[in-house]
Amino acid sequence: MDEDATAVAQDGLAMVDDCLDRFFRLAGQRARAYGRPSEELVRVLRKASRGGKQFRPRMVITAYAGLGGSDLHAAAHVGAAYELLHTALVVHDDVIDRDWSRRGVPNVAGSFRDQAATGGIATPAAEHRGTSAAVIAGDIALAGAPRLIESSGVDGERRARLLDILDEAVFASAAGEMADVDLSLGMMPSVDEIIAMERAKTSVYSFEAPLQSGAVLAGADEAIVRALGTFGREVGIAYQIVDDILGVFGDEGMTGKTAIGDLREGKRTVLIAHAATTEHWHAIEPLLGRPDLTPDQAETIRFRLRCSGALDMARDRVARYTGLASAALADVPDDLRCRLDALVAELVDRVR
Repeated sequence: MDEDATAVAQDGLAMVDDCLDRFFRLAGQRARAYGRPSEELVRVLRKASRGGKQFRPRMVITAYAGLGGSDLHAAAHVGAAYELLHTALVVHDDVIDRDWSRRGVPNVAGSFRDQAATGGIATPAAEHRGTSAAVIAGDIALAGAPRLIESSGVDGERRARLLDILDEAVFASAAGEMADVDLSLGMMPSVDEIIAMERAKTSVYSFEAPLQSGAVLAGADEAIVRALGTFGREVGIAYQIVDDILGVFGDEGMTGKTAIGDLREGKRTVLIAHAATTEHWHAIEPLLGRPDLTPDQAETIRFRLRCSGALDMARDRVARYTGLASAALADVPDDLRCRLDALVAELVDRVR
């Protein structure tokens, strides 16, 4: 990406937070008409939206700037729409997973549960208040995402296309979330079933849709929009597999996440799905999903995952999908292709 495009990208990302601040400021003003609980809901939701890496806005603005776009107001609003969508989906996902914290601090559900418990409300009722507040807060963010696109100043066919892409991302994520719920209940899913679920649940709204939105916003032709969608799909799948690997084999000092949580949860990842088809499953199954799993028992699972070929399989899949992602960029302008290839390298480096 040339120097001008790089400057546009950096300035655009800086403006994303301004867009979100404005959204939450206006939401707070609207909430005052409905009383203190509504104001608190907006405040806690804004807090939950902070601290991210602006990954989805980065996809929008990288594609947009790399294709010659220069309208920072529009790019920042579209990028902010995907960041707000991410907030909504994370808040709802925590409810589905019955999680009360994120990054070591109370999430939206946990905050409202704790407020109720501190006020003397019995635990079941306090937990109901927490999950209810999280559903409502997620709804506010979900409804706000298309409003940010509508505030971008883009009109006509491009505006309609941007809204369609966002809408499809929401639908895909909902389908993926439902698949995730079902895959956790029945027989052990296959590796391909897990990949299909992860692609729908996360890859579409995190990679495919933001990249395509940046291209549409820049006025790119349909072939480029399709190419960026293909790139986003493949790199998004690779990204999810990397997350599965780091969730078990990652260095906690580097990732900031526990490397035992997925094992205690019994999370069905590509690693587990592969191992379940091998002779090593008999040693893994009794330990997987134990909330009191010890570090030594976790190490036993890791040993068995290595012996089963699960880790090698996952790494091979990462290489396959990142290769497909790079190949999809054959007809993309050189400057943008170099920037996106660097993204692929950044992704692969996470598991080296």
